[in-house]
Amino acid sequence: MNSSMWKRVSIRTVVPCAVAVFAATMIGWAAQNPGAIAFAKPVLAVKAPPDNPTTPEKVALGRLLFWDPILSGNKDVACATCHHPNSGYSDGLPLSKGVKFAKRNSQTILNTALNGAGEDGAYDPSAAPMFWDVRVRSLETQALEPLKALEEMRGTTYEADHALDAIVTRLRGTAEYTSMFGKVFGATQPVTGINLAKALAAFERTIVAMDSPYDRYTRGDLSAMSLPQVNGMDQFRRAGCANCHSGPMFSDFKLHVLGVPDSPQSAAADTGSEERYAFRTPSLRNLAYTAPYMHSGVFNSLNDVVRFYNRGGRGGRGGGGQFAGGQGGRGGRGRGLRNPNVSGAQLDPLLNQVRLRGRGDDIIAFLGALNDDSFDKTIPAKVPSGLTPGGTIR
Repeated sequence: MNSSMWKRVSIRTVVPCAVAVFAATMIGWAAQNPGAIAFAKPVLAVKAPPDNPTTPEKVALGRLLFWDPILSGNKDVACATCHHPNSGYSDGLPLSKGVKFAKRNSQTILNTALNGAGEDGAYDPSAAPMFWDVRVRSLETQALEPLKALEEMRGTTYEADHALDAIVTRLRGTAEYTSMFGKVFGATQPVTGINLAKALAAFERTIVAMDSPYDRYTRGDLSAMSLPQVNGMDQFRRAGCANCHSGPMFSDFKLHVLGVPDSPQSAAADTGSEERYAFRTPSLRNLAYTAPYMHSGVFNSLNDVVRFYNRGGRGGRGGGGQFAGGQGGRGGRGRGLRNPNVSGAQLDPLLNQVRLRGRGDDIIAFLGALNDDSFDKTIPAKVPSGLTPGGTIR
């Protein structure tokens, strides 16, 4: 047998054998370590509120609106400016940049359709928590907020109170939108702010990525995750990460005070929800596409995040008290929380239960098993306004 034939035989026989041996090893390992399958896989389905059922026509309308700069004050940015598929439907910047720089990192819209899902997979789409500070609930309500925000899409063209009326007037003056809204909503005057929100929300509910190696593993394919990833899954639970990053979305969707440093780009401290420095637990799905991390975008890598938790958050392990300003910890250059006297500004006690060891390589490997690249990345070739899809500011 010549060498080329041997190589062909080797590849055909050795690779399948290696896969079979690995799968058998994982099955045996899982049988001896039943607790390593740390998260039961509930039945999880995208749901819409009763007053906004999803239809293909509504999704198509919402997609065009999402990409059309007609929704911004100066007609130069779109929803897609800060939520672009090339950046996992975020923008890859420490602080989101629309018309101007915002004060927080842009959260991805990937899987926001499932915000609020609990351990059993149940959730109410009408009450789904949105934004880092949970200031609004439901995708329908969230969809209109950037249109009114100075830094995000409004600019100085009109006041916040008049933003929605101005945008509706523009849409009514665009024949293609008038026709599409009429076909979708069927009213005498179908172009309204409420229907605009419904169309955007319907589209956002289609941006879902829930077929990661972890998902396949929990459905019974024990070869879907590597041994370091399975070890990391077990460590993730044992280290206390799952106290907050729980359920099918790896988030409890609650507010926590962690003392993450402010961005050095911020002019003032970000006091978060109710000025308590509290921010919502983000999902850990698809982190490969959404760096940098945390509400202030100060951590460029998952290693930086692990180092932050190794220090017990801003206050240091076991601190548990109020914290003053100064430089942020390793991996994040920021001022930290500068006012120790703000009511409620205490580190979350759950931080003291986090017990990461070393660099957390296996945990980071496990987080890699939560990535799913199969999400919709479609970019419209054109939008009804005739403007550049996605806007001109990037």
